[in-house]
Amino acid sequence: MKYRGYKVYTFQEDLKKRLKNPAFRKEWEDSEVEYQLGCKLIEARLERKLSQRDLAKKVGTSQAQIARIEGMDANPSLHLLKRIAAALNTKLQISF
Repeated sequence: MKYRGYKVYTFQEDLKKRLKNPAFRKEWEDSEVEYQLGCKLIEARLERKLSQRDLAKKVGTSQAQIARIEGMDANPSLHLLKRIAAALNTKLQISF
């Protein structure tokens, strides 16, 4: 696709190309858990019309910590995940 003379790539096109690189593919697959956690947290927070700051106050943590989890840049403890679930009035589920 072209836009004003520039070739434009969609995310899916770019991802398909990048996944041919074995190192990128491994990193992409290894980040699946963090990605799913971030997506589910954002979804649950937005369903309840909470900002990151609002959720952080309910959890007793910082807005930055919530942002890091949502941005796949954190490794939250099980204790923190339980507190987040309680603040969202939902049940934490873990499966293998």
